[in-house]
Amino acid sequence: MKALTWHGKGDIRCESVPDPKIEDDRDAVIKVTACAICGSDVHIFHGLIPSMENGDILGHETMGEVVEVGKGATGLQVGDRVVVPFTIACGECFFCRKGFYSACERTNPDREKAAKLWGNSPAGLFGYSHLLGGYSGGQAEYLRVPHADVGPIKVPDELTDEQALFLSDIFPTGYMAAEFCNIEPGQTIAVWGCGPVGQMAIRSAFLLGAERVIAIDTIAERLRLAESAGAMTLDYMAEDIYDRIMEITHGRGADACIDAVGTEADSRASLDLARRPREGGDLHGNGPAACVAAGDPLLQEFRHGFRRRRLWRLSRQRTARFGDQPRPGAPDGPDPRSALFAFAPGPHPEGRDRSVLRGDPPRRARRRPRTLQDFRGKKGRLHQGRPEALTTERSQVQSSSMA
Repeated sequence: MKALTWHGKGDIRCESVPDPKIEDDRDAVIKVTACAICGSDVHIFHGLIPSMENGDILGHETMGEVVEVGKGATGLQVGDRVVVPFTIACGECFFCRKGFYSACERTNPDREKAAKLWGNSPAGLFGYSHLLGGYSGGQAEYLRVPHADVGPIKVPDELTDEQALFLSDIFPTGYMAAEFCNIEPGQTIAVWGCGPVGQMAIRSAFLLGAERVIAIDTIAERLRLAESAGAMTLDYMAEDIYDRIMEITHGRGADACIDAVGTEADSRASLDLARRPREGGDLHGNGPAACVAAGDPLLQEFRHGFRRRRLWRLSRQRTARFGDQPRPGAPDGPDPRSALFAFAPGPHPEGRDRSVLRGDPPRRARRRPRTLQDFRGKKGRLHQGRPEALTTERSQVQSSSMA
């Protein structure tokens, strides 16, 4: 069969590869009738994803017709039209039973490597490196689907491929971001990034009851598409986003913000802050479980540009501080997303702080070595951190050193 394969940074080829076969009783093989290029595939193209190997088949947004079914793939028959989710889930582990299929504990055979890199391992993914299972992707004529009794969704005949294909990844991603905002009628939602996920988040926000959606980007085609969905658009290269949002909302700011920018953000973009948190003004998207809230005073320095490493550190700190607490205006009880991090492993062997994954308070900041200057005005108080006694009394210091 023909498939798109990876051969290095910027080197994607269409070439002949072996046809997939049933390898397990729960497998199915589909003939691909439609597939899409995800923004995540661009990261592979640019060489940002580790553990890719020559000849790896790309693609994780796929649908098609079932042509072969294993004995254990109950619920599917040859001839069924299905959409295949990008995550591969067993349906039986702890996280699958909780409905968190993207955190499946069994489908990533290289989960130890992924956990070492990211702190925790997600499920296996189609066409996304050997760090996430090494599964062949769906940008091909045929695709083997592991655990086919769990993932594939049957598509009714009245829906076209173009209507159903986005259920594989893009639409659920945008919808979940909007769902996390706990949208109430009459609210204003700001969406940073008008790519495919942003477009789906915009439409999902309206679907869930938002009165107004502010879409932020700089690419004209994306902004026009956002306008066609009813959003108010802002070009971050042409105007001050913070000032415009405050003007549009009469000084109150957006009720929630969605980060739909992705991994390779434009460093020229301004991460303007919509407002101080008010009734659940959170920033939602593909980042940490509780990302940096809109209007957080910690981010004022980023109004006219930001350093991504610093932003990530701040968002981790906020996750550690607020990730297991209910958001203002949200239903009582812990944030349901915190369950994903409840069983994260302990301290990282290389010393990285895992407390942010468990929702625990962050580790205390490392202190610089103390000197006698730190004890000015504290006569007679001993420093308890060392075996020897240090005081601010010069005579006592001299006598101690002589002893």
